[in-house]
Amino acid sequence: MRLAMGVEYDGSRFSGWQVQNGQRTVQGAVQEALSRVADRPVEVACAGRTDAGVHATGQVIHFDTVAQRSARSWVFGANANLPKEVAILWVKEVDDSFHARFSAERRRYRYIIFNRPIRPTFLAGRISWEYRPLDERRMNQAARYLLGEHDFSAYRAVACQAASPVRTVYRLQVTRKGELLYLDVEANAFLHHMVRNMAGVLMAIGAGERSPEWAREVLETGDRRLGGVTAPAQGLYLAGVSYPDRYHLPDSVLPC
Repeated sequence: MRLAMGVEYDGSRFSGWQVQNGQRTVQGAVQEALSRVADRPVEVACAGRTDAGVHATGQVIHFDTVAQRSARSWVFGANANLPKEVAILWVKEVDDSFHARFSAERRRYRYIIFNRPIRPTFLAGRISWEYRPLDERRMNQAARYLLGEHDFSAYRAVACQAASPVRTVYRLQVTRKGELLYLDVEANAFLHHMVRNMAGVLMAIGAGERSPEWAREVLETGDRRLGGVTAPAQGLYLAGVSYPDRYHLPDSVLPC
């Protein structure tokens, strides 16, 4: 039996998603909790591996098991064994054609920026902070240059191991609610640090350091070294993953 699950987590105290020897990881915590419910080892695959400090409200995983449990037992049993920063949101049986990563058609990320002169307190670790006033109109002008299919070499980490730098961005929008700026981006897939590098470029433009056209100029160079600062991990959330309708999986709802 193959099961798909939705996972939410605060990545502040984890060394990223992927299991690493001697490190506290989200995958390690999830596998340990599910193994206790199944009473046998469970290994999961995810829709997108997140870095240290990155959060998720819509991560999707799948795993195979012979253990027979009710949906309620899987969800509440796993949550009873998970640390407080991680929660299973839903579970659904899927056929063997489903793969959390390879069946995904689109992925959505949200980058949250706290924009005021004074640093955050109770939101620290869950949002990025920019003390300079940001003009979201300039940021949206720049964002338009990044829509569509492009070679995003200039927006990926130098150590990125993806075979191809070509990605298709369907949506990239910046909205403001008081002192919070939300950068929402949807694409078929993402490169390592791609969203954080986009955020770094857009924040420099929003602060008036660069013109909106700079986003296009960086893209055309194909050179990561010309792309400015990588924005901090703390503001990044994997907000959702879209799959073919035939799997009938729940869609994620952003809590903020």
